[in-house]
Amino acid sequence: MSMSEQLTDIECSCKQAVAAAQTLEELDAVRVSVLGKKGSLTAVMHMMGGLSAEERPLMGKRANEVRCALTQLLEARKEELHRAHLQSKFAAEAVDVTLPGRTLTQGTQHLISQIREEIEDIFCGLGYTVEDGPFVETTYYNFTALNAPEDHPSRSAKDTFYVYDNAPEGKQAHVLGESDVLLRTQTSGVQVHVMEQRKPPIYMICPGTVFRPDTADANHLPQFTQVEGLVVDEGITFGDLKGTLDYFCKEIFGKDRATRYRPHFFPFTEPSCEVDVSCGVCNGSGCRFCKYTGWLEILGAGLVDPNVFGYVHIDPEKYSGFAFGIGVERVAALRYDLADLRMLITGDMRFLRQF
Repeated sequence: MSMSEQLTDIECSCKQAVAAAQTLEELDAVRVSVLGKKGSLTAVMHMMGGLSAEERPLMGKRANEVRCALTQLLEARKEELHRAHLQSKFAAEAVDVTLPGRTLTQGTQHLISQIREEIEDIFCGLGYTVEDGPFVETTYYNFTALNAPEDHPSRSAKDTFYVYDNAPEGKQAHVLGESDVLLRTQTSGVQVHVMEQRKPPIYMICPGTVFRPDTADANHLPQFTQVEGLVVDEGITFGDLKGTLDYFCKEIFGKDRATRYRPHFFPFTEPSCEVDVSCGVCNGSGCRFCKYTGWLEILGAGLVDPNVFGYVHIDPEKYSGFAFGIGVERVAALRYDLADLRMLITGDMRFLRQF
């Protein structure tokens, strides 16, 4: 069989196969068998080199004509099959174009994200910067540089998620289960990083997720959001701390809310205090929500201990400062009278849509 006859035979058989194809998959198989790298037409075109100089232009022209004709045929049949597929799909689904469309429910920010951003806006309005840091920290930044001794209870494995225990092989681990790497229990480590990298004055907050091995109940979560703040400058006093936190509490809870400062102890501040805000349910007169005290604990604060400045090479004789820490979930609970913190992590849209 001559090459011209082979080309004619390929053209005829391909036309029959294209007409018989009922699906796009079948049509593509025909295309590959003829025009593919190992297709019948491709094989014939590879034989052109064996023809004489007189025959080669004629057969080359004929082969190109067959290829163009088959390509157009395949494209036309592909369009027909695609159109038929869409028509059958529409007929099967029986779309009634007169029905009203389905509206999508508009989403909102989670309550915790809303409050976190509100806190950031309040302090940014006071000239503070917003800093961030790693979730996985070392004991130096999470405890040591914050003046927490090695035997401090917070360094116990009962109060901290340690990533690994670095006790030498064959030896018993540290009595408190301490290792070098942990999931941060507070965002205070970010303050240490910032004080190492910058010189005072420093006015910053560091919001973020923290982790503690607490059982999830009405008042505790193993993962929650904390906002800690730090000020380091010349001449900072407790009056500056009190004025800042009074302003914050009124902005976040309402202008009519009062604040109260109670002595407390934190390793990284001296003197230290806990801050209460007047109960919004009873307006400070006493009720079951505030355990009939009229006050609700909201945050911890204090003046930065000079020992902390020693770890970051800041002169405590020249600079002073204050620090504070706020739990965002606690703010949400007190602001909206939530009886159970677990409501914030269940993902129940009936609850979350209220905010």
